[in-house]
Amino acid sequence: MAPVSKKSLLRGMAVTILATAVLYGCKDFLSTAAEPQGTLDQTTLANRTGVEGSLIAAYRTLDCTNSVGAWGCAASNWVFGSVAGDDSYKGSDGLDQPPINDIEGYHWGTPSADTYLNQKWVIVYEGVVRANSTLRLLKQVVASSPTEFSSTEAAQIAGEAIFLRAHYHFEAYRMWGNIPYYREDDQDFRKPNIDSAAVITEILKDLDSAIKVLPTSPRRGQKGRADQWTAKAYKGRVLTYAHQWAAAVTTFKDVQANGPYALETSFDRVWSAYNDATNGPETIWAYQASSQDGEPNAANSNFGERLNFPYSPSHFACCGFDPPSQNLVNQFKVDPVSGLPLSITAPATWNSDNNAFVAGNLTPVDPRLDWTVGRDGVPVKDWGNFSITWVRDPVNGGPYMPKKIIHEKGSGAEATVGWQPQQQSSINIHLYRYADLLLMLAEAEVETGDLVGATAIVNQIRTRAGVTAQGPGTDRASMAIPINDPRITWATYKIGLYPVFAGAAAGREAVQTERRLELAMEGQRLFDLRRYGTFTAAITGYLRGEGGGREDTRRVYKATAELPTARHRWYAIPIDQIQLSKVGGQDMLKQNTGW
Repeated sequence: MAPVSKKSLLRGMAVTILATAVLYGCKDFLSTAAEPQGTLDQTTLANRTGVEGSLIAAYRTLDCTNSVGAWGCAASNWVFGSVAGDDSYKGSDGLDQPPINDIEGYHWGTPSADTYLNQKWVIVYEGVVRANSTLRLLKQVVASSPTEFSSTEAAQIAGEAIFLRAHYHFEAYRMWGNIPYYREDDQDFRKPNIDSAAVITEILKDLDSAIKVLPTSPRRGQKGRADQWTAKAYKGRVLTYAHQWAAAVTTFKDVQANGPYALETSFDRVWSAYNDATNGPETIWAYQASSQDGEPNAANSNFGERLNFPYSPSHFACCGFDPPSQNLVNQFKVDPVSGLPLSITAPATWNSDNNAFVAGNLTPVDPRLDWTVGRDGVPVKDWGNFSITWVRDPVNGGPYMPKKIIHEKGSGAEATVGWQPQQQSSINIHLYRYADLLLMLAEAEVETGDLVGATAIVNQIRTRAGVTAQGPGTDRASMAIPINDPRITWATYKIGLYPVFAGAAAGREAVQTERRLELAMEGQRLFDLRRYGTFTAAITGYLRGEGGGREDTRRVYKATAELPTARHRWYAIPIDQIQLSKVGGQDMLKQNTGW
């Protein structure tokens, strides 16, 4: 890996913190035995090394850390965005990780669900704490040692920390809406939450501050660091969530015309552990996983995703979580004539098939299906054919498994240490990618009346989707091949383009459908449905019947799911956090309505 790789950034964290601890924590150990040893504080870290290490530590909380230690903190939001949406089931078996059962069943006020919600709260606010700590430490160093950093360098470091603070607050906003917002000069964490509209204002304020001082390319040339274009792209995302459509169009078009991003040449390169596809032109913001950096448990790898692999007897051996839903698989079926989604051309019947969709069923499908879903008899990248025997409990979790997060066998990215290392790799976890940005631009264009522009973007995404399909996968060259290659015997792939959308309603439906197909299993679905204002209706249809099928008969445990109501607009704020917020016996944090 080149010196500017993601691994240089993550290794920097490990080496910096270790070196600082050795230099300061263990100095004069025997002669100062009465003093606390092995600790890092504002004094010992008040130097260039400390500031840079503190900043890297703020990046590290993009995904689960050992201090949080479970799956509610995953960078991808697979529990809160995919399982709680309509993309996937919990999977595994009914007794494993029971908190996810309540998340999936929309019972978000239970003590069990609260444990996972608290993990998410802890990880995002740990990120906020680390970002603010970096800003305080930087100010201290600049004041005490003015030559330690140039003014430009100090401003850029501050810009990265402010961007990270905005990101972590945005993650909290998407979950809970009404949250406390912390800056580096806050003295008491027991702040009241502000309403969701005010949170958006604060996030945008931070992003504007970051944009002013960040460089136009990653500092030190290290991929994974936020730069000015990252912050501008993120600003457009936040504006879209706020339905500030005209401002979103302006921001996105600036990034589109002048920024460094582009779609990957083919869909197979988007989720890849190969070095030449890592941090490619489509990456705006990603957790930089690192599987072979000396960490003894490979904890810097794709830790938050490690449950979501096929079970024994597959190579991965565990654990069978997050399997795609039948509803999602049916969404990939296309009209045999137009190649457009069947959910649009046949809205009454597109979801009527309850059977496992296996190799040899030649119903035409979007080729992205087999880059997204592992299904019986179809090759899995370059690991051989998927088998139903790789599913831990098909009755509970259905016959499929997620596929995007599986590293390629030939990539050499698999971990060699830790628990179940075959599940861990250096495949990046996309938090925001250019196709996501383009489809939000199309969404904003529909809302501002530019149906021609919105249609062009959706067709651009679909054209890229039709470049390659899953091939036999005996080596890298045969893994991604043309969609009509005669070696493909397990599926019929077809993808068509839209005529100019006939109106805003048609445009919304097409853009929203395209987002589901393109971003399936990437933890975005629930948050998208909330933003559209369709969450309650969409999940009710998913559970009780839409397009000729219903999930509460496909997976019998879903019969006990709670149908979403107005209170599901936001997740329940964790009870522990409300208790910790007390001042004079009064809760500073107020629970979201209905919980």
